[in-house]
Amino acid sequence: MTVRDPAGWGPATTPAGPFRLVPVRAGRDLPLLTRWMNDPAVAAFWELAGPPALTADHVRAQLTGDGHSVPYLGLLGGTPMSYWEVYRADLDPLARHYPARPHDTGLHVLIGPAGDRGRGLGGVLLRTVADLALDHRPASSRVVAEPDLRNTASVAAFLKAGFRFSAEADLPAKRAALMIRDRSLRHVL
Repeated sequence: MTVRDPAGWGPATTPAGPFRLVPVRAGRDLPLLTRWMNDPAVAAFWELAGPPALTADHVRAQLTGDGHSVPYLGLLGGTPMSYWEVYRADLDPLARHYPARPHDTGLHVLIGPAGDRGRGLGGVLLRTVADLALDHRPASSRVVAEPDLRNTASVAAFLKAGFRFSAEADLPAKRAALMIRDRSLRHVL
């Protein structure tokens, strides 16, 4: 574990409580992730609703891939409540759809429990994780994300977290809002 690895970034203090990213462990976390992926509000955008094998295949690909994308659980006050994929956006197929820069850090996120959605946690946690990425990945000049344009709650959370809307992007599975949080603007937005 290194400071470049989000698991080594340590706990962060947020207005909602202490927050930490921990690596996903398939044996421990698949039942929880499968339950979250089968929530209709999540399934509409993640497209992983179905039997546990579907979620397992997705997570396994993250865990055994080339390492440019790694899955984490977000723990708030020690309780798992979010799923994150932290990735090198410049090495991802996304890079074909926007002017990528070397070492761009990408984020995918879902807030798992329905009771944690709609309370402003998304914006708080996105800002926290983006700040951690910029603090611990000095080669990364920005953090990017590409939520589905139809997911207005997610787009709003990114905006509240200091991301700016850069462009719309037609990706293979969705029309996305390209959201960017620049290191140079992080204390302004």
